[in-house]
Amino acid sequence: MSQEKIDRKSLKKSIKEYHDTKTLASFANISFKSDSSKRRYITEEISKIGKGNITAQIFAFRELCVATQNFHPDNLLGEGGFGRVYRGNFESKNQVVAVKQLDRNGFQGNREFLVEVLILSLLHHPNLVSLVGYCADGDQRILVYEYMPNGSLEDHLLDLAPNSKALDWNTRMKIAAGAAKGLEYLHEQANPPVIYRDFKASNILLDKEFNPKLSDFGLAKLGPTGDKSYVSTRVMGTYGYCAPEYALTGQLTTKSDVYSFGVVFLEIITGRRVIDHTRPADEQNLVIWAQPLFKDRRKFTLMADPLLEGNYPVKALYQALAVAAMCLQEEAATRPLISDVVTALEFLAVNKNEGAAMEEVMDSASLNRDSDEETCTDRSEDSYRERKSC
Repeated sequence: MSQEKIDRKSLKKSIKEYHDTKTLASFANISFKSDSSKRRYITEEISKIGKGNITAQIFAFRELCVATQNFHPDNLLGEGGFGRVYRGNFESKNQVVAVKQLDRNGFQGNREFLVEVLILSLLHHPNLVSLVGYCADGDQRILVYEYMPNGSLEDHLLDLAPNSKALDWNTRMKIAAGAAKGLEYLHEQANPPVIYRDFKASNILLDKEFNPKLSDFGLAKLGPTGDKSYVSTRVMGTYGYCAPEYALTGQLTTKSDVYSFGVVFLEIITGRRVIDHTRPADEQNLVIWAQPLFKDRRKFTLMADPLLEGNYPVKALYQALAVAAMCLQEEAATRPLISDVVTALEFLAVNKNEGAAMEEVMDSASLNRDSDEETCTDRSEDSYRERKSC
């Protein structure tokens, strides 16, 4: 048996053990007599669920203080609902890292910490961020990742600094294709599948060559197994990115991630935020604004990001918008599998725009890109539990 098969078999066995959500749920409620017993419990819990496959390094808090210069504001990379991310430098190893210090007041901080350590230790893919290690000293919950020098997709797409160069068309398609491949790995190679649940521009990190990697797995859930078609869970995520059926019922499937991908892909094409209250009332919700435009090809060029200045293949724009529309179907069953999306985007990412080839991909997904169905309905913000995350 090859080493790859051995590793895959071990991975499947490990992640099945991780399915015991009662263990994760009880984690946040345990009290300890001392910091050392708490740290020992966390280490043992990670080791037990990971079945010996956890290779992440365990850091002492003082090590991370030195690496971040006592978490100095000058080293702050970003901030969100789960805490702050700092740039760190291990001089002895000549290694630059990203250090995420979770909010100690977060009601789910312990669970999310454990989930992220487990997922990033058990699952490895070029389009998932790598976990270097973690720290659980006292009440600290800190995750240490590989450093991504180009920040997040949000930085280059939605929060572009003045006088900064906008992403060109080919780079945008490269980022979309890579992010889709990360989801494909979670949905179709992990067993059971992992539902990311928080796909958005700020969670897509970029290396020095603008290769994307998914980050922030604190909300990830294991998908349905056996004869179950969905998992029921409390609605979490960021308003605007949640699939309609999940926001209304709490029923979560991999197609929920496909919807979120469609939202981000539309942001990539248009340069618009999914929710932008600075725009006119009928343009504040990106998906609702796009609905009528999806149905009229003559208006497709109106949807392209003005910062592209028309520098894109028109046929590729049509095809990209068709993919986005398929992902944003209101009915989950009519959305494509993420593997179909990956196949379609590979044509766009390498700038192969043959119409016949793309139509074949779309036919394989059994979807009509010119459907008159609504792609989304206007949902009240009360249907969602808004959450900002890092």
